[in-house]
Amino acid sequence: MRRSAVTPLLLTLLVGLLVGSVFIAIGTGSAVIAPPETARYLWAALTGGTISADELTRYQIIWQIRTPRVLLAVLVGGGLAVVGVAIQALVRNALADPFILGVSSGGAVGAVAVSLLGALSIFGIYAVSVGAFAGALLATVLVYTIAYARTGVTPLRLVLTGVALSFGFQAVMSVMIYFAPSGEATSTVLFWTMGSFGAATWGSLPIVALIILIGAVLLHQCARPLDVMSLGDETAASMGVNVARSRQALFLVTALMTGAMVAVSGAIGFVGLVIPHITRMLVGAAHARVLLIAPLLGAILMVWVDLLARTLVAPRELPLGVLTALLGVPVFILLMRRRRYVFGGTS
Repeated sequence: MRRSAVTPLLLTLLVGLLVGSVFIAIGTGSAVIAPPETARYLWAALTGGTISADELTRYQIIWQIRTPRVLLAVLVGGGLAVVGVAIQALVRNALADPFILGVSSGGAVGAVAVSLLGALSIFGIYAVSVGAFAGALLATVLVYTIAYARTGVTPLRLVLTGVALSFGFQAVMSVMIYFAPSGEATSTVLFWTMGSFGAATWGSLPIVALIILIGAVLLHQCARPLDVMSLGDETAASMGVNVARSRQALFLVTALMTGAMVAVSGAIGFVGLVIPHITRMLVGAAHARVLLIAPLLGAILMVWVDLLARTLVAPRELPLGVLTALLGVPVFILLMRRRRYVFGGTS
């Protein structure tokens, strides 16, 4: 079958798989709640129904703790995949991911500074998230300013600047952790920098969802420029694409999305690197199709990774970045071993 014909069928299949995965993840954890009860509690929450007093604890586990956490996993997984697709085309580098431009490291520095120094206390429980987002925006400005030249921002300068500043941000973060007065604070920061959805609440979801969904829509509308830019700047210019303006706009959108995701989940690697390549194997390299399928694959993967993170060694929780790396490395090696697959191309 042609890949364009496969896309609607695959889209339907993945939507069903995502809904099923979300339902299973909400009902599964250190306290397993049967599917009928899970469905009843969700229905009661959505419709304003009533539950008995002895069910209140299980209802709160389902609605107040697990549901926002699983929905955040869906948003972040889908967002990382979409941003990974866009950045790989933006910098024409098959090894690019949402964190290659230093935005993630900048966000981590902001979060660590708030956690260890007690800054931004006026934001209360959201202080760390605000600090992470501010750090990510500052990193974005620095990367773009340093990479900018008279001829504009080239992919190579963007990548090199992002990688260099990423190492610099990591060094700053390491120094702050080294001089941290509390060992508990240090372990908390290290865990946050490796990724977690443990702080997910209903209050933190709307803003993140709005940024990720708007960003995903904008990137999908830029599917044709992404197709052309992946062929090279000269080819894109000859086809009527304003490369400098498009790259600037795409860089801003991807940076804002990455900053929002880092602010609520920490640094989670490999999702934005591996998912775009898997998607291209399934539906080809056309970004109109890739940007439809990739977020669903990323969301499904992240839901199951988060489920493993909170159940494998329960009641303790594993960092998400550790599991995504353990899964992503062998998958990436298998992709490289496939002779028919051309990284960043069709096959």
